[in-house]
Amino acid sequence: MIRRVAYDRREALHGRDSTRQIERLTAVALPPHTLMARAGLAVAQLSRAVQPHVRCIWVACGPGNNGGDGLVAATHLHQLTVSTGTGVRVIATHDSANPAFSKTLPPDAQQALSAAREAGLAIQLEAPAQFDLAIDALLGIGASGPILKDMAQMLSLLRSTSSPVVCVDLPSGLDVESGVLQPLPDHQPGEGRHLAGPRYTLSLLTLKPGLFTNEGRDAAGEVWYDDLMAVHEPDTSPMARLYAEAPGTVAPTGRPHASHKGSFGDVLVLGGQDIAINGEGMTGAAILAATAALHAGAGRVFVSLMGERPAAEIRYEPLAPELMFRTTQRILESDLPERATVVCGCGGGAAVAGILPAVLTRSPRLVLDADALNAIARDPVLQALLTQRSQHAWTTVLTPHPLEAARLLATSTETVMHDRLTAAQRLATRFGAICVLKGSGTIVAEAEETPWINASGNGRLATAGTGDVLAGMIGAALAAPVNNKIGASGRRVASAVFQHGNLADSWGNTGRQHEVPAGQPTLTAGGLARRIRPIS
Repeated sequence: MIRRVAYDRREALHGRDSTRQIERLTAVALPPHTLMARAGLAVAQLSRAVQPHVRCIWVACGPGNNGGDGLVAATHLHQLTVSTGTGVRVIATHDSANPAFSKTLPPDAQQALSAAREAGLAIQLEAPAQFDLAIDALLGIGASGPILKDMAQMLSLLRSTSSPVVCVDLPSGLDVESGVLQPLPDHQPGEGRHLAGPRYTLSLLTLKPGLFTNEGRDAAGEVWYDDLMAVHEPDTSPMARLYAEAPGTVAPTGRPHASHKGSFGDVLVLGGQDIAINGEGMTGAAILAATAALHAGAGRVFVSLMGERPAAEIRYEPLAPELMFRTTQRILESDLPERATVVCGCGGGAAVAGILPAVLTRSPRLVLDADALNAIARDPVLQALLTQRSQHAWTTVLTPHPLEAARLLATSTETVMHDRLTAAQRLATRFGAICVLKGSGTIVAEAEETPWINASGNGRLATAGTGDVLAGMIGAALAAPVNNKIGASGRRVASAVFQHGNLADSWGNTGRQHEVPAGQPTLTAGGLARRIRPIS
């Protein structure tokens, strides 16, 4: 049954190998060609639903089974227009229209082509000059490597058209696991990837990780799913899971009457380099993280600024007078690093490196962000201290963006972006930590656990300070009592990440996720922090 992926439930995400295995298991249990027949029918049904009033439908079919699915869909649409007399033109493009065509098609695709010809479907080499709906059935999960020049013209048109596009299984050229969208031949990086019109993707048999991370989120558009009544076995385990929470689960919960501020945990934020150090002031980053922790439900939030001004000038934050400021010396002389959840690095600058040895060796619950991660990437001693934390069964959360992840892994940003799931898993395994690799489809990874891909968030979060807000939210989630509904540390972190993105999805109350509509209030990190509700 076809259903829209509504980002309100957790989903299993399967990579190339497990999808192939599920495909084989399902196919052997069915009569020949049944699986493709189901897939093509589902594509036709979704296409009619998203664009019911059309004059011309173009179905771009490739040489493999993805193209076979497209041919079956085109045949259904053609037969419908013939039976109803609506006059809708259905045109399929396929290499077989060339008299010199001599490729051997897969058996299912060959049968689909024969049935299409028998039904009288128009099959040609060139796309129609005008069309109201396009179906992208050029490349499936088996495609790898650069886009071939003989397919580039069709794919360029599919990516640039303002008409709606329905993608069969996944957008052509999108890597099923990494979400990397292959560029077109002779194009510069980023060129030829502009996606103009509405886009829909019908994922077949399984949901794929690449649809929900990296460039996949933009390329796929609105994701739909049909499992085609697939057969699963225990060893077909998912590559990742989509993390989402149903509406209502993020609402604040009641607190017992017999509780006090100490019942909900302390958060200590270390960061916010003062401008006097080197002329680059980043105090706001620490304040944002602390404000987020406060609104996310922490009982008390302490702030220690790096290289702070004389104590007489550090009085309070006017917009958050509840925050309690302490000098770094006073913090290190106290037991606060041991009993609080520490958020370290937000705007910490060069000064944060000096306190990291103490933080790494004293804090059982620690969130490392921004400049703390950069300092660790530069210093093998700090890396060793970070690794040793897992021996104490302490909780460590790393929150890098791709460049910070690349520094920690001694590689390039391009390498990280090419396989975000692997990069996050490598960081989690190497340092015995929970890794939150930020970006489109933020990944939450733990050693020896199936990683989560976050379902929420949109481009509004691409603004200064929102990462500091996330660090504060994670700090509050880890500081909360252990008997709440979230459970283990990894799940708490994933919940904070989801709620952070969910705030952006509901910004301006548009009612639609993953969109940034014009005319709505600008999302700022400060505004985001003040809209947070306790993480339940």
